[in-house]
Parts: sequence; structure tokens; C-alpha cells
Amino acid sequence: MHALVDGHGMPLVVLIGPGQGGDNPMGIPLLENLRVQRACGRPRTRPDELRTDKAYSSRQVRDYLRKRRITATIPEPADRIANRKRKGSRGGRPPAFDTVSYKGRNVVERRFCDFKHAIVYRAGVVIADVVAWLKII
Repeated sequence: MHALVDGHGMPLVVLIGPGQGGDNPMGIPLLENLRVQRACGRPRTRPDELRTDKAYSSRQVRDYLRKRRITATIPEPADRIANRKRKGSRGGRPPAFDTVSYKGRNVVERRFCDFKHAIVYRAGVVIADVVAWLKII
């Protein structure tokens, strides 16, 4: 199960993928399914910022975010840092990373704890989402 939540931990997109599947291949489909209704006009489909863990730190995801002008707050994995340093000046510069902004990612982790308590099937996830929304009403 993969989810995209807002800054308050409210689920915006939930996708069920293969159990053995990695996080990275689901990053772009999550963003492409984002639709947040506004008071008037078309729904919003582009977040201002995306905070994720190292699993989403691929060239494909970073290029997608850059193309859509979405600020990425994704730590760089240790192996990529080592490869970049090994290449020297040819390795390029490291991607920007805002440590203060990244501290807000714990909201996502707390929401995943709620999801883990739900049944792993889609119905359980949908019920957990409805309960989360009802708590704020």
C-alpha cells in the first residue's frame, strides 16, 4: 500500500501495489492520481512540496518533480553520495535538501502507523481514510 498525505496527515491518494513491490515505482502514479478539489475551478494536481524518504530518490522521480516544478525534499542515499564523490567534479552537485522541512515528514510516518493497524485490503484502507476525515468534522 502506498499513500500520499497532506501536511496534516490526511490521505489524498491511496494505491495498492504488489506486496513485494518497491516504493519508488509508485511515486509517479501517486502524484498523477492527485486531485484536490478547490472552492471553484479545476482540482489541484500539483503539490508545492513533496517530502519523502530515500526510497523515492531516483533520477526518474527527481526529473518528474523538476519538470512539474514541485520542490523535492528527499534525502540522498549513501550509495549515491559515495558514487557522486567518487566521480569528483564529474559527479555533479548534490540535490538541494532542506533539513528543517524534512522534519515535517513524521506526519507521513504517523499516518502509516494508522494504516498498518487497518486491514491491508483496500476496504480496510478506505475505512481508515473515512475515519481520519470524520475525526476533523
